[in-house]
Amino acid sequence: MELQEMLNIALMQGFAGLSLFSVLLLMGLGLAIIFGQMGVINMAHGEFMTIGAYTIFLGSTLTETFAPGLMSVYFPLAIVVAFVFAFLAGWVVEWALIRHLYQRPLDTLLATWGLSLAMQQAFRSGIGPKEVSPTLPDWLMGSWAPAEGLDIPRNGLFVLALTALVTGGVMLALYRSRWGLRVRATVSNRQMANAIGINTKRTDRLTFAIGCGIAGVAGAAFTTIGSTGPTTGSLYIVDAFLVVTFGGAASLLGTVASAFGIAQTQSISEFFMSGSMAKVLTLSLIVVILMIRPQGLFAAKVRR
Repeated sequence: MELQEMLNIALMQGFAGLSLFSVLLLMGLGLAIIFGQMGVINMAHGEFMTIGAYTIFLGSTLTETFAPGLMSVYFPLAIVVAFVFAFLAGWVVEWALIRHLYQRPLDTLLATWGLSLAMQQAFRSGIGPKEVSPTLPDWLMGSWAPAEGLDIPRNGLFVLALTALVTGGVMLALYRSRWGLRVRATVSNRQMANAIGINTKRTDRLTFAIGCGIAGVAGAAFTTIGSTGPTTGSLYIVDAFLVVTFGGAASLLGTVASAFGIAQTQSISEFFMSGSMAKVLTLSLIVVILMIRPQGLFAAKVRR
């Protein structure tokens, strides 16, 4: 019986790691597109996640106030709106700021860091400094018990399914769509892509906006496992960069593998030690592996 209880605890802890994996992967996918494919260091990426999270809260509040009968269906629609809002914000930021800073990584780092602080202050002034949580639909509450003593949260299952859907969509779009073809051509050889008629400036803007939109979906997923405040996104930006760097800056497969490894290592470690020590252990392992393999787990071959 004790062995069965330990096994159940290990499985539930592992599933808690899958919930963290889902958020990290969604954040990492958006960042992999922006940083890995475009070479832009976007320190404000976490704030686009916050836009998505606040969109879910706004959708919950409006639905409760004006259409309480739609509480069971508002959440999937709000996820789509979260993507759209973050996408539009990313489009504007690329047009107003990022397009002037390509090929200047240090400048993009400083500029987007300043943008991050400005967006955090805008959240504090516009929404408030306190953390907020949306009212989730009933079908996201509770847990699924496949065996006695084993309870798996339904919201975790939903987030995992959402992550699989978004990841599959990104992979399909990058390798089976005209946008993906243009992105890969621009990454491989920008001058040649321009020469054959690809509007690389428009491709850059669309790519940046899509990466920000995916961060908005990450924020929507995050609302099922935590509350949202003005600085919520900034708490995940370092982990998101770790995911992209550890997996290989231009490799989506590496992003998936590194997000899974980091989330599971941190979650399982937290069962045996404090959260801060688990973080130290995870970072130490990443540093050691990157010392051995500095190009990351899956280095993409890109012609410069």
